[in-house]
Amino acid sequence: MKGKAPQESAEARILAAVRAIPRGQVAGYGEVARRAGLPGRARLAARVLSGNTDAKLPWHRVLRSDGRIAFPPGSEGFREQARRLQAEGVTVANGRVRIARQALDLDAAVWGIG
Repeated sequence: MKGKAPQESAEARILAAVRAIPRGQVAGYGEVARRAGLPGRARLAARVLSGNTDAKLPWHRVLRSDGRIAFPPGSEGFREQARRLQAEGVTVANGRVRIARQALDLDAAVWGIG
């Protein structure tokens, strides 16, 4: 179509959402999907991250919705993710990080409702 910019792929939007997570903060796979404009697609976010080859992508900032590291406890990936998070000042206790609940909309963010 003439005059329309091509729509960014779901994968590119997910990777952009991961890159936007600030140092020292974390987000769940579902939150990443929502920020990418793909609500309800947490598994897609996990699949995209599992196939990532960009060494600069801050993949370690993405956790399960309950704050747990998704790798099996004690595995190399588990240890690496915990190490990277701790290097950014994130407290990891028993493979879990406390995730702050995000406001779902502007009214909730501004007025504390919702």
